Amino acid sequence: MDGMVRRNPRYTVDGKPTSLCDLGYCDVGLDDNWQKCGKYGAEGYTYHNEDGSPLVNHDRFPSMKNMTSKAHSLGLTSGWYGNNCICSDSKTNERQFYEGDVKAMREFGFDSWKLDGCGAQTDMALWDELIKASAATTGRSSIMVENCHWGSKVPYKPTADWCPWNFYRTSGDVRANYGSVVGNLDSTVKYSSQNLSYPGCWAYPDMLEVGVLHTPFSGDKGLTMEETRSHFGSWVIVSSPLTLSHDVNNQTIMDAIWPIISNKEVLAVSQSYAGHSGSPFKSATEKITLAETNTAMISDEMSVEEIAHIGPLTVPVWQYFYKPMAPGGDKTAVLLMNHASNAADLILIFSDIPGVTCSTCKVRDLWKQQDIGTFSTSYTSKGVVSHDSVFLLVTPS
Repeated sequence: MDGMVRRNPRYTVDGKPTSLCDLGYCDVGLDDNWQKCGKYGAEGYTYHNEDGSPLVNHDRFPSMKNMTSKAHSLGLTSGWYGNNCICSDSKTNERQFYEGDVKAMREFGFDSWKLDGCGAQTDMALWDELIKASAATTGRSSIMVENCHWGSKVPYKPTADWCPWNFYRTSGDVRANYGSVVGNLDSTVKYSSQNLSYPGCWAYPDMLEVGVLHTPFSGDKGLTMEETRSHFGSWVIVSSPLTLSHDVNNQTIMDAIWPIISNKEVLAVSQSYAGHSGSPFKSATEKITLAETNTAMISDEMSVEEIAHIGPLTVPVWQYFYKPMAPGGDKTAVLLMNHASNAADLILIFSDIPGVTCSTCKVRDLWKQQDIGTFSTSYTSKGVVSHDSVFLLVTPS
């Protein structure tokens, strides 16, 4: 946790030592494997007592309360994980188990909660009811909730006026390879096209693999720096919550990714909302296959046979996204992504950008935080290398 708040002179913004929390990365989350897996009671519950209370592995986590208190003392918030996948419990769909988990969450002092889809506790409306009825001990009075139902296990989709969670997974688990990143990114489109990703209810294609060198999945070797930049920029342009998952105490990794994750102009795009969460608006007709299996469509409940029938991830060789930052087309972020295996010139025609009315427009490079110039009708980014991206801000001249 200390690495989240440490102001190391090595990592600066505008010449000032800056911590991750200074940038807004202030919630630390505990994921799976906190529970004491076993068989309990006559029904053989896998990590609950018969009264509904969850069982913690105290050898691994001697005191949840001390852990969250440590986070709070550093000015951080602390997140928990429920309806777990490791030793998932298929018999805990009765109200007492929801109540037991909510009671424990409050007693432990957590501020946010990732609720997965592996066990029997998938009633998000009941979770919402019980969380809102519970009194805070420490931490937030209002708990931030992630619906982690992989975009496939009901309920996973909000409506314009019903969303008993704060953000929701649109896909299977992201992996540290470019095909997985693009597949998960594209899973947000059906929600943004219906305007179902909005403040308090964000579509979320999973955590960031920025700075992650390997994963439990076979073949994942990490992203190149170009792919890392595209990954971060694409999550930003669709308003996804930005959940870091790298080792914050690894100086080599932090040195490499700091210019990306600390870019204040890119983060400003993430934090803005002007009526649309961000989506693709133009793509190539030529296609390329990035993966033999579209892992974004995999859920934890699928069999090997079901996964084998998913099919490949085939996408346009280039794809353009936009996100309005001000009404009336006065300020629009645009991300140009090159999915091809070779370098390409990416041509942005201003009239193609939804909401943009200027024919002569100013263009700023957000990655470099530099003005490029004023252009009439279009702007061309030359020689964008494979899997890299160009992040632009377009405003009237």
